[in-house]
Amino acid sequence: MALAIRFEKLLRDGVVPNQSELARLVHVTQPRMTQILNLLHLAPDIQEEILFLPPTTTGRDLLTERDLRPVAAEPDWTRQRRMWGQLVR
Repeated sequence: MALAIRFEKLLRDGVVPNQSELARLVHVTQPRMTQILNLLHLAPDIQEEILFLPPTTTGRDLLTERDLRPVAAEPDWTRQRRMWGQLVR
């Protein structure tokens, strides 16, 4: 989530001209960059919750970007919140 916010700022401020160039600079594919930036479609309160999740100290993260894709793809924030609630249970 933090990367999505940072990348969006770089694009908005014109530091990087476009998403393709940003993907090249950070050594990810264009589709992967799209996946990261799609997190910005999440409702602001969900974004905030993600940013303040406790850090994972051992093993794998319990929540991944892949888990969030269907939530971010839902345009209705009310539905997103329901989906998010089910995901974090």
